[in-house]
Amino acid sequence: MSKNPYEEMEVIDEINVVPLLDLAWNLLLVFILVVTAAVQGISVSLPKASAASSSIKPATKAITLTAEGTIYLDSFPVTLEELEMKLKQLKAANPNLPVVIKGDERIVYRSVIEVLDLLQKLEITQLGLVTQKLVK
Repeated sequence: MSKNPYEEMEVIDEINVVPLLDLAWNLLLVFILVVTAAVQGISVSLPKASAASSSIKPATKAITLTAEGTIYLDSFPVTLEELEMKLKQLKAANPNLPVVIKGDERIVYRSVIEVLDLLQKLEITQLGLVTQKLVK
């Protein structure tokens, strides 16, 4: 009859702490990296701007398309033809006119394409599309 090979082995009554120490060091390194990555910079008290309105108008024009189909240039409602006329005037005054388009998520895609075609026709190349930042 063969002997059981486990009968001759000694039972060890100690806990092996090497894996626990490895885990502790890894957790410490991760903690150090996360804390240093979370620091965004030095906190300073920034000066406040004056309450007086500025005489300089912002150069960027905003075209807003609502869900109802209304087109706004900045905060004024316009038709597509009026938009073309006003953008021509603005383009004549500033050849590098920057424009941003803000469209409601429920609008018909055709409305955005019409505005983009108009901007291409007027050779307005500095264009931005405004979207909402996703929260993670």
